[in-house]
Amino acid sequence: MTAAVETDTTVIKALRKLRMPATQRNRELGLLVFAIIVSTVAVLLVQLGTRDEIDPTFLSYCGWLAGLSLALHIVTRICARDADPFVLPIATLLTGIGVAMIYRLDIAEDRVGWSSLGFRQLVWAAIAIAGAILIVIFLRNYRVLFRYTYVFGLSGILLLLLPFVPGLGIEAGADVWVSVAGVFSFQPGELAKICLAIFFAGYLVRTREALTSVGTRFLGITWPHARQLGPLLIVWGVSLGIIVLQRDLGTGILIFGMFIAMLYVATGKASWAILGVLLAVAGALAASQVLPYVASRFSNWLDAFNPDYINGSSYQLVSGIFGLAHGGLIGTGWGLGRPDLTPLAHNDYILPSLGEELGLVGVFAILALYMVFVSRGIRIGIAGQDDFGKLLATGLSFTIALQVFIMVGGVTRLIPLTGLTMPFLAAGGSSLIANFLIIAILLRISDAVRSRPRVVIG
Repeated sequence: MTAAVETDTTVIKALRKLRMPATQRNRELGLLVFAIIVSTVAVLLVQLGTRDEIDPTFLSYCGWLAGLSLALHIVTRICARDADPFVLPIATLLTGIGVAMIYRLDIAEDRVGWSSLGFRQLVWAAIAIAGAILIVIFLRNYRVLFRYTYVFGLSGILLLLLPFVPGLGIEAGADVWVSVAGVFSFQPGELAKICLAIFFAGYLVRTREALTSVGTRFLGITWPHARQLGPLLIVWGVSLGIIVLQRDLGTGILIFGMFIAMLYVATGKASWAILGVLLAVAGALAASQVLPYVASRFSNWLDAFNPDYINGSSYQLVSGIFGLAHGGLIGTGWGLGRPDLTPLAHNDYILPSLGEELGLVGVFAILALYMVFVSRGIRIGIAGQDDFGKLLATGLSFTIALQVFIMVGGVTRLIPLTGLTMPFLAAGGSSLIANFLIIAILLRISDAVRSRPRVVIG
């Protein structure tokens, strides 16, 4: 009798184990189909709003995104059956909405063929999803990345230095672009942030005990000793070097913010976060006094509607604000606004472009998608049983959150504008590839977290 009961229990556990992953993947498939339908409808509404007719050619191109997203789902179903079911559909929906808006701006500015940014975005999306598929297939165990902690750290630094290599760097405002054989260009800093996230996670796992040792108690908070501030000051110096040498305020803030978030998760001490914020504020104030381009960003932010600025350096900011105001609560509708009046509406200012045609409701819906995405990523990290995966998932998720905050705050004049882009939405292959690589890593970590047996203490 006892043997029969044990056999039945074993069978039930086996059936449950088979059923649960299938449920997750079926949920992902349903959400993915919904994301594809919404993206397709968005492109159709753009065509009807601008041309009063449907162009099947671009719709067939959009089939690439749908097909490759489904291919990534199939690969995940086979190779990572326990992976989080929300990450991929949200990324697909955001990418599809971004493609629809970029295509709408192409129509307004008569860009066709390879000069069409919407077509290029689809090509980059195809490359990005293909890269994510390869990561999911070949990265069987994400913990292998821990072995190469310092290799990834060195790779991140070298990627940041690539724009200074003669013959590779492109002079385009900030020194962040690299040209390969004069055919295509990319931002190595986008890949550098992933390499540095892996490095930070591995480094903090190794040094966490030293960083969490007893410090000085003051104002109810335990502050670290001076000798423990070395890593924080080094990363702060590297971030300032990026701002000074590359004239890239956004990447410097992003890397430093990512390290502070991972340091706080690793140690659990609020003092590290406070020190990080104080150093960031001190660095920003110093840069605004010393570096002219940073000072101009602060001037445009503080006095954007000054007549001396509004027709010059702050025109883009003010135009984006007026675009958001024109959209109102529910927007003008796809293809019925004038987002093309704002410079770089397809890139830095794609959120005001969407806000003008989708309204405040549409902007809140997009921000809600980001919120769910980041919360799922942090949930993956919190549920992890090994420190490396926990820090890596949290760091990558916080990177997306910080990037969204910096861009939304910049275009709405909450904070000074920087040179970052909205993840998944804005035109740009480098950012899209990096973000889908983040998707693949999160899928792998979540699969390992869910499939790994948990220790139960009775």
